[in-house]
This record gives sequence, C-alpha cells and structure tokens, in this order.
Amino acid sequence: MSELDRYDFDLPEDLIALRPTEPRDACRLLKVGSDGIDDCVFRDLRNILRPGDLLIGNNTRVIPALLFGTRPSRDETSSDVTVQVNLLEALGDLSWLCLCKPGRRLKEGDRIAFPANLVAHVADKRPGGEVVLRFEGDETSFWTKLHAIGAMPIPPYIAKKRPSDETDLTNYQTVFADKEGSVAAPTAGLHFTDALIEALKAGGVGFETVTLHVGAGTFAGLTDENLQSGRLHEEWFDVSADVLLKINETKAGGGRVVAIGTTALRTLESLPETLSDDEGLSGTTDIFIRPGYAFKHVDALITNFHLPRSSLFMLVCALAGVEAMQTAYRHAVQEKYRFYSYGDACFLERSS
Repeated sequence: MSELDRYDFDLPEDLIALRPTEPRDACRLLKVGSDGIDDCVFRDLRNILRPGDLLIGNNTRVIPALLFGTRPSRDETSSDVTVQVNLLEALGDLSWLCLCKPGRRLKEGDRIAFPANLVAHVADKRPGGEVVLRFEGDETSFWTKLHAIGAMPIPPYIAKKRPSDETDLTNYQTVFADKEGSVAAPTAGLHFTDALIEALKAGGVGFETVTLHVGAGTFAGLTDENLQSGRLHEEWFDVSADVLLKINETKAGGGRVVAIGTTALRTLESLPETLSDDEGLSGTTDIFIRPGYAFKHVDALITNFHLPRSSLFMLVCALAGVEAMQTAYRHAVQEKYRFYSYGDACFLERSS
C-alpha cells in the first residue's frame, strides 16, 4: 500500500460544484471536532466561534489571468492560430511564466496579439511545457489592458465542464480581497459576506488578514519528489506586525486562532514558533503539512472539501486526524455536500 492510499476516498463526479451557493454564506458547513460531526450552515459560524477567537484570512486578489490571443501566420503556407494563455507567475520586466494552448504551435520569437492592443512575444519554452511570454509596453498599460480583456482563471476541473464567464469575476473573489497577485482563489474565504464578518466582529471575534499569492502549483498533483522531500511548490507570503501582535494577544487571552483556508494556514505555520511583533514577516514557503506535523499557531480551520490523494486532504488529516476526516468525508458524500472551489465548507477543530 502506498502512502497516498490512506488519503483516498470515492467522490461521485456530480458532487463537484460548478457554481457557488447564493448567497455566499448560505452554503452548508460540516463541523468536525472532538464531539463528532454536525451539519450546519456557514452563517452558523456566529454560534461556533467564541468571543476572543481570531479569524485570519488570505487577502490575496485573483488576477484575470486567462487570455485569448492570435499568433499570426508565419508564411503563406501556415495559418493564424488562436492561443489560450494562462498567466502563472510574474518573472519581472513584464515577463510571465504561462501555460499556452496549443503550446506546440508556438516557437521562440513568435508574436501573440490580444484584444486591446496587448502584444506578447514568446521568450522561452520550458522543458515542463510552460512558456515565457514578454509583454510589450509598461506596467500601467499592461495591467489596464489585462483587466479589460482577461477572464477569471477558474480551476481546471470546472473549466473542463464550462467556460469562465462574467459571474466568475465576482464569484471567484473574496469580499476581503485586496492584494493583487494570485492565479487561483483562496476558496474558503469565498463563503464570507461583509454582513457575516461584521456580525462576527460584533460578537467579539477578531478578523485579520495575511497575504499569500496562490500559484498554479495549488492544482498540481503530488509527486514522489514531494513525498520524499517533504516540500511543496513555493509561494510568497506577507504577515504584518499588527497581525503578529493579534495572534500573541489571542493566545494569551485563551482564544483560538482560526485560519480561513489552507493558504492562510500555510502562511501562519510558516512563521517562527515564537512571534515577535516588532515588525512584520514576509518570504516564500514550500511547507508540506501532513499527519505527524506539530502545529505551532493554528487551532482550527475553515476550509472547503478537497481532492482525494492530495496535499490539501493530507493537511486537513494532519489537523483533525485521518480517521476523523475519512469519516467526515464519507458523511459529506452520503449527504451530498458540494466539493471543491465552489462547494461547501468545513469547520475543523485541531485534534491535539
């Protein structure tokens, strides 16, 4: 039996959500803790969280990273090619690491023309299939044009069922998104509304944000190298001194630090065990949290339902226990909870 077999489960395809629940905080919430599992609604967080608890979300903002352009014909014997481009990572100087379809039809030096007079050139083709595009113009004009023509890069398991549309520009963004830089949403935060956040604050629950820019690696499957090295893809994070102070105050007062999503949790668990609030902390993290991990800061997690045999399912098993999560997911499947980015949510208490 392989290590990943412990983290497998059967998931009917019709439970994969293609659209979010409306309103956001009306989705279902499965509470998993020492007293078992309870079926709730997301806005029941007003009763689950306690005065003195601290919610910490990820304020990254998803960029409209999906573009469609044209590579003009090279000569009379070839034809124009429509190219789908997914921006993955900014490399500096208006160069971006991208996924392009059809990538095999592109060569270094090719010009790709997009609407709004946005133009890019193929600067490099990587062995893994990624393409480096260098865009013309300056930063200001690039971002203006990108926001004018780009579409939201919805997850591949949704994109294969339906195209991205105008509703995704709002639905695939949290209400507290602020710092632009992600190519995928921190989806646990999608369930929050401004009204729910204000109600939680009025009930004595703190609400703060950190930043972790989500890269395309979040959709990558686990490799043997990941399992052997104990590291995942690298992502950039930033935590302010004020948030570090609030964490220390919460712990000192007996409250719980509750991460909104796995990206917020990864950020918090990438911090030193002893937090100095003299200044903020930023850097990159490739932390791989799996059973056996000793949590430093996070006491509970709000998260969506994850893929079988994935690093994210391993993470929730590390927090709440493998058997508890397998039981919870069997219950979720039986009760037809909705899975993945636009699906329902869990509230998970740390098992120890």
